[in-house]
Amino acid sequence: MSPALAVRPRLSIALGADATGVFDAGLPVLAGEEVEALFGPARPAGHVGPLALFHAGDWLLGAATVPLPDGLEAAARHLYENIFRAAHGRHLARIWNYVPAINEPGPGGLENYRLFCRGRSLAFEAHFGRGFNARLPSASAVGCRPGALTVAFVACSARPRHVENPLQVAAYDYPGTYGPRAPSFARATVVAGPAGATVFISGTAAIRGHATIAPESSRLQLECTLENLQGIATACGLAPGIGGGPGAIRHFKAYLRHAADQSMVAAVLQERLLLDADRVSYLQADICRSALRIEIEASLFGAAVG
Repeated sequence: MSPALAVRPRLSIALGADATGVFDAGLPVLAGEEVEALFGPARPAGHVGPLALFHAGDWLLGAATVPLPDGLEAAARHLYENIFRAAHGRHLARIWNYVPAINEPGPGGLENYRLFCRGRSLAFEAHFGRGFNARLPSASAVGCRPGALTVAFVACSARPRHVENPLQVAAYDYPGTYGPRAPSFARATVVAGPAGATVFISGTAAIRGHATIAPESSRLQLECTLENLQGIATACGLAPGIGGGPGAIRHFKAYLRHAADQSMVAAVLQERLLLDADRVSYLQADICRSALRIEIEASLFGAAVG
């Protein structure tokens, strides 16, 4: 991390009303919101293993930051086992993963992201069985500071609808060239509610089919990412513009491998996507593939879904 980034504030994930409910994502904030509080202050609901749990209405929220004494793969598997215990009787709707040194080689030379994916996938399979792909929620995994793994999740009582992008191969169906276990997530998750739908769009990047697009161009990758976001939004039933209709509350996070791209990305998003009431954070982070420069995710509340 450069000295300039080292002095920037880091993104805080706020679940509870006091410091016990605030988690450091380990990502420098380049611009925009420094605190992510998607559900407002939530009520403490105890602990399961290292996870601190909270209730916000019908939602169960949880997060933990764990060290890696037995390696990243074991930490991921054990943390996900605790997530399944905590969410017992509820459905997972969204998971955020902040993976240390995500593109660096781990033990045996396997990339840390692939080690993380193997631990996560094995946990899902052990809990849900071989058909676990149908239960996978939306998710993201980006690189953070070395030393610890941070994971936050949201679960709900209503059965969610998990959505794929017709422009992309489902991540859980990626071929073995991307690692010994495919990534375990859906492109989006839709949760119906009386005041409109909650829609979580996973971390989305310049991947078409399963191939990385334009590895040498941040602008072309941004164009592809925006097309993928709209493809996912359409598959969810959202209106054009990624559900920016009356009453919808929208939160975006843009992860940038290169901090110098922030002004360009912000200008394009202001012109093509963002509305005045939207909340957005621009974050410096390594992306799950070393050739990817940009990843964008969205969380929508009160959205109209057709």
